[in-house]
Amino acid sequence: MLGLGLIGVTAVIVGAVLAQMRTPASVPLASGTWLPQPTPLPAFRLMDLSGHDFDLHSLQGHPTLMFFGFTHCPDVCPVTLATLAQVQRSAPLAGTRTVFVTIDPQRDSAAVLRVYLGEFSHRLDGVRGSPAALAPLLAGLHVVAQRQGLPGGGYTMIHSATLYLIDTHGRLAAVFSPPFAAAALTADLRRIAAVGLL
Repeated sequence: MLGLGLIGVTAVIVGAVLAQMRTPASVPLASGTWLPQPTPLPAFRLMDLSGHDFDLHSLQGHPTLMFFGFTHCPDVCPVTLATLAQVQRSAPLAGTRTVFVTIDPQRDSAAVLRVYLGEFSHRLDGVRGSPAALAPLLAGLHVVAQRQGLPGGGYTMIHSATLYLIDTHGRLAAVFSPPFAAAALTADLRRIAAVGLL
């Protein structure tokens, strides 16, 4: 009996160790890359469209899909937001929050963002902050965001088109690269949900 008890205890210990050894890298994604280890984000402090703080604490407790762009973006941003709205409707990863972070706070006021995002979905959350407030998050995620002058005195923004998946602990878990297809992104999020790694 003692031998059987030891075998049972050993099996439990081995199972626990194997569970810990199972890394998220085993998740095959069609449109993205799952990081072998989640990456902590630096401290930052932005504002949501209601004027409340949006920081690391805001990212905890639920998965978050995060995209950086601006409302004057002619192509990549509207196409990506339309795709994300389509993915939202199928809810492939329960509890996911989808956040659009503007890299053009000079033109993208809370009011402008609210109207712009509402054209795609009323479940898209907008976030903004000064260039100095944005800097830590941009650096932590290696987001490119550069202002480029245009003839006549106007400007546009050159930026990364990557989609970032933040886990329930506020850490970067996966990145998705364009072009995005709603079906592929939905399938990837369902795979992640099935494995339960977030």
